[in-house]
Amino acid sequence: MSSPGGSRPAKAYLILALGLLAISTSVVFIRWAGSAPGETVAVWRTVFGALLVAPIASVKARDEIRSLTTREWGLISISGAFLGFHFVTWINSLYFTSVASASSLVALSPLFLAILGYFVLKEQLRRAEILAIIVATLGVAALAWIDREPTAAAAIRPMLGNGLALSAAAFVSVYLLVGRFVRQKRSWLAYVGPVYVITALTTVVVALISGTPLFGWGWEVYVICLAMAIVPHLMGHGSVNYALKFLPAATVGLASLGVPVFSSLWGGVFFGEIPAWPALVAMAVILGSVVLVIRQSD
Repeated sequence: MSSPGGSRPAKAYLILALGLLAISTSVVFIRWAGSAPGETVAVWRTVFGALLVAPIASVKARDEIRSLTTREWGLISISGAFLGFHFVTWINSLYFTSVASASSLVALSPLFLAILGYFVLKEQLRRAEILAIIVATLGVAALAWIDREPTAAAAIRPMLGNGLALSAAAFVSVYLLVGRFVRQKRSWLAYVGPVYVITALTTVVVALISGTPLFGWGWEVYVICLAMAIVPHLMGHGSVNYALKFLPAATVGLASLGVPVFSSLWGGVFFGEIPAWPALVAMAVILGSVVLVIRQSD
């Protein structure tokens, strides 16, 4: 999607770059909040995000939200629930595996979207997409093999962490796929306002079922979760949505592959996690496969 007249302002590229940089900082905040369980961090990150967005949506998109049909509310509920599952699994993955591995695996969402599109929307897969899925699967298997033994204090159970990151990629793919239907007729604010509330409720339910305590942690945990809601969530994803008004979705998708790179850099700077060269090769294979899928969908 481009702006009217086909112009693509340089500001859109700058805002996109800053937004992706903001999203990549989530790995730092998650690790800093590591004294609390992943479910606790997911709850307060999403609750703060909902509290920041919902009041604005209830005012600026009130009439549109009131006009949502029963079917749309059903789709929004599914979308919000899967986004909640995404946050729970993504945050927990960083408790068990390296920043580089988790970030690379969660970037597989375009591949999951291609597979879901085939089974749910009956969209035919091109040969290049099938090849990319096979190569990416091999890359994931290679990364799992390389990461089978802990190499750092932060990567205590890498196989579990990698599995959680893969699950996070699958969950966010469902969120994006379902959201595509609602966004065809509804504004961004009328969609994300209710979705973020349902996302927060989902993480709360997960925490209650698992018996995870939400209160009694140090004040710094709640400050970090608020920072996550402001920086990666609002500034990061908000910037990406702004850029989508002016730039093609494929361009934004390709640019978003910079997030694992940024995240890996943060992991090296703040936590001393320098990936071994075989892991770097496996990550390059995974990201290259995602690039191929995105280019095929352009």
